[in-house]
Amino acid sequence: MGSRDARVDRYLAEAPEFARPILVHLRELIHDTCPEVEETVKWRVPTFMYHGTLCGMAAFKRHAAIGFWKSTLMVGKNKAATEAALERLGRMTALADLPPRRTLVGYIREAMRLNAEGIKPPRRTSARAKPPLAVPPEFQQALARHRKARAAFEAFSPSHRREYIEWITGAKRDETRARRVRTAIEWLSQGKPRNWKYL
Repeated sequence: MGSRDARVDRYLAEAPEFARPILVHLRELIHDTCPEVEETVKWRVPTFMYHGTLCGMAAFKRHAAIGFWKSTLMVGKNKAATEAALERLGRMTALADLPPRRTLVGYIREAMRLNAEGIKPPRRTSARAKPPLAVPPEFQQALARHRKARAAFEAFSPSHRREYIEWITGAKRDETRARRVRTAIEWLSQGKPRNWKYL
């Protein structure tokens, strides 16, 4: 048996007048299609759970939206048409903007199937992923002399290694750079990341 959340009731009551009928309609349709669905509020918007996050809906100043957590996998027979239809669900201003009931029920059922079968979307690769930095020679030599520090450095994630390298290479004077190398070896010997003080 599903559940309803009083916070969703409050959200709908406070939604802009144009958005209220859209969101109420969507809420009822989700419950009708998936009787086991559980309501909650995540990211400050009504969210529907069924073997994980199913979908969420929101009201904005000039439009309402429903978004399916695994929309990238909900392609159907015509990928381009399905993607365009799902995108339109993010810019609704009236009940007339909703697709036919049968279409919406199909989306909800497909989202349910993906969750029930545990299908996960492909991992996103960050377009901003930075290439690894070269370890400066003086740091490399110090690491070679200190086995514990070297092991910790090599075990760190690329971002943690980058923090140390950027800190050392960012020094303007040779003395500062040498001091930073000594400090880095000391911290690494204790297994500490560069910004350990802020963790």
